[in-house]
Amino acid sequence: MLVKTRVTAIILCIAICLPLLGGCRVKNKYNRYADTIFHAFDTMIQLVAYTETEEEFERYFAYAGERFLALHRLYDIYHNYDGINNLKTINDNAGKAPVKVDREIIDLLLFAKEWHNTAKQTNIAMGAVLKIWHDYRIEGIDFPENAKLPPMELLQKAAAHTDINQVIIDEEQNTVYLADPEMSLDVGAIAKGYATELVARELQADGLTSGVISAGGNIRTIGRPLDGKRKRWNIGIQDPGSSIVSNQGVLDVVYVENASVVSSGDYQRYYYVDGKKYHHLIDPDTLMPGAYYHAVTVVADDSGVADFLSTALFLLPYEEALVLAGSVPGVEAIWVMPDGTIRTTPGMKKILKSAGATNL
Repeated sequence: MLVKTRVTAIILCIAICLPLLGGCRVKNKYNRYADTIFHAFDTMIQLVAYTETEEEFERYFAYAGERFLALHRLYDIYHNYDGINNLKTINDNAGKAPVKVDREIIDLLLFAKEWHNTAKQTNIAMGAVLKIWHDYRIEGIDFPENAKLPPMELLQKAAAHTDINQVIIDEEQNTVYLADPEMSLDVGAIAKGYATELVARELQADGLTSGVISAGGNIRTIGRPLDGKRKRWNIGIQDPGSSIVSNQGVLDVVYVENASVVSSGDYQRYYYVDGKKYHHLIDPDTLMPGAYYHAVTVVADDSGVADFLSTALFLLPYEEALVLAGSVPGVEAIWVMPDGTIRTTPGMKKILKSAGATNL
């Protein structure tokens, strides 16, 4: 379902808050349009773009909407769809038989396996562990009086079935086989960013030169804003201590062009047990929610890479996280520590408003 909205000045309400895109005068031949996609990747996805005509924008938006919905179905681990073998189909056939799938599933899994060699904290084979946490979290949200933690022995048993090497991919046959019958895939740490990157590149190939895709906490900018004023997009970074619903509490602003900005934090998908918050980012070593930071924001050229690294950097101690960020060309990051202090990679300061950067 696509719901269209027209605005002249829009605040993109996203997981890291994008409040400063509006208010610019349209110049030259470009006009500014915005529309919203619902029911893909369990979030609102917004496309803002500068185009010469409304018809041109409508074409890009219609394409983006269909693509996001199609990719959502392919990467879904919870639902079946007629005529589609998706990630749920793969999970349902664990230990039974290889599943023939669309090439876009093959490419996603190859991407995840390749990057797992760089950062093992982000592991798509953690599904057995993450499902336990998911079920306890939903129960705790729906019935707070019954909220409790998963037993460690249950988590440890599931963790024995998270070896990503047991994900067998046959590129010639386009099949995926989970050799461990108790294994399951969960691509929540990468799917939205990966899909956003795919759609952005396809829109660019089709001629879009200026736009922003906002998919929850995943932002991908295309070109620069063609408003005759700015040279870079301003992306607001959410203060993890504030409410996303309020559209307030911007921690800082980062200025980017043709880049992605992705955040992970303890302020999304959480529940309380005995007054303590337990979020959804699970450390594969401790099998508990990561406790090093309140939030991490990553800037990278590729939205899939930024999404993958935002989880990995959240689940590593700062010194190790800093080394990992520095090992990937073009990647910058900002960490919000438990006491509220801010730490960044050296290059991040060059694009932060608080450090004197601008969008000009």
